[in-house]
Amino acid sequence: MDDKYYVGYNSIHKLVKSLAHRLMASGFDPDVIVAIGSGGFIPARIMKTFINRPILAVGISYYNLDQKHTTHPQKIQWIDQTEKQLKGKKVLLIDEVDDTRATLSYCVRELLTNDPKEIAVLVLHNKKKAKDAEFPKEITRYFAGIEIDDLWIKYPWDADDITDHDRNEQLMLTEYAKAGKE
Repeated sequence: MDDKYYVGYNSIHKLVKSLAHRLMASGFDPDVIVAIGSGGFIPARIMKTFINRPILAVGISYYNLDQKHTTHPQKIQWIDQTEKQLKGKKVLLIDEVDDTRATLSYCVRELLTNDPKEIAVLVLHNKKKAKDAEFPKEITRYFAGIEIDDLWIKYPWDADDITDHDRNEQLMLTEYAKAGKE
């Protein structure tokens, strides 16, 4: 289990709530949420509970079916009437994890072509490792719920057996507590 980091729905809900408070305390008041699918869909929907903003969804693919990186991220779903939806707006871009940053950076660059007023990036987890891409200089607000080592994150929406997933999360948290980790 050492190479995996299990996260349950309750933990995600609490993390998004704390991120919503940090977001609003920072003075960033978005007009719209853009969720990167598929991992950003559930965190974006939970965020809507706390800040009540409309959600737009985009699909960006950076992995093959065998979970290997492709050469670059690709759009597989995008926002209808993008410029109308984003021009002059404050956009909160949400994904579940900042791993290589390639997907996030690609999506930010695409969103910037529609002249938003500002874009903030929010992720549940940021992996503490070198990134393959950087954000454009226009990104000055970045919110990460938890900084973690470069572990494979097991999110509940990917679980075949949610009871087993929750048990693994509790075992991991117990191990972390014994070791004095977060």
